[in-house]
Amino acid sequence: MDIGSRIKHLRKQKGLTLEELASRSELSKGFLSQLERNLTSPSIATLDDILEALGSSLSEFFREDKDERYVFRKSDFYVDERESHTVNWIVPNSQRHRMEPVLIELPAGGKSFEMSPHDGEEFAYVLEGSVTLCCDGKNYALKKGETFYLSGKSFHYILNERKNPAKVLWVSTPPLF
Repeated sequence: MDIGSRIKHLRKQKGLTLEELASRSELSKGFLSQLERNLTSPSIATLDDILEALGSSLSEFFREDKDERYVFRKSDFYVDERESHTVNWIVPNSQRHRMEPVLIELPAGGKSFEMSPHDGEEFAYVLEGSVTLCCDGKNYALKKGETFYLSGKSFHYILNERKNPAKVLWVSTPPLF
């Protein structure tokens, strides 16, 4: 098991910097950086402290799903409310799969995170409201029922310039959120 990568994924999933995780877990930023790069290993007590700071536990961290699940309920979702948007992870542990679907909720004036260039592809479907896709210095208006599909070769994000909230189903391959 790649402990460092799993910790890094959990940290990014929570939207935390190394410094924020260091503060929450009372560990040094340097130690956590080495841990995420698998240059060091934590004790069980230290790993437990890190996981507690990430809102997880040792049992969840080491649990391997033996049976592949096909159905996920709303109670399975992990909701991450951020300043300008909300991310709903609608398939638990999707980092183990080839694609990662999330539900993005944007309030009026809300903006998603900016996606950095990557080797994958992305698809999004506007479920409610209207959004603007900002990509390569151009803006593309999308309303309910419309989609975008793009390679991950450029910086991009979506924003809600309307007064009503918007919801977007966003799927990335490989998992990036």
